[in-house]
Amino acid sequence: MSTSSSTSGGTADLAMIPLASTAAQMLRVTLSGQSIQIAVRQRSTGLYTDFWLANTRLLSGVLCQDRTWLVRDEAIGLPGDFTFADTQGTQDPTYDGLGSRYLLLYRAGWT
Repeated sequence: MSTSSSTSGGTADLAMIPLASTAAQMLRVTLSGQSIQIAVRQRSTGLYTDFWLANTRLLSGVLCQDRTWLVRDEAIGLPGDFTFADTQGTQDPTYDGLGSRYLLLYRAGWT
């Protein structure tokens, strides 16, 4: 599912990554023609993600915050970046709202 969304850098096409409202989950998605595995887990200090590209872990323990890009650097090797967006305010995501209140969004490419 793709949406057009306005960001501080202009308009970007964002794809929504489907998540369940569970405290720990792992999923594999194809984005920009690449197989990306994402792990999401709730800890007492926040929600964290790990990212793999073609079975190679590229990032671990990335703290998820509202409307903050998670990868931030093309040199990491992922074909784009991810962010969580709170649909009801500006709270940082928690597992119980994943897939409904808190959406994980993907933006292809780098600017």
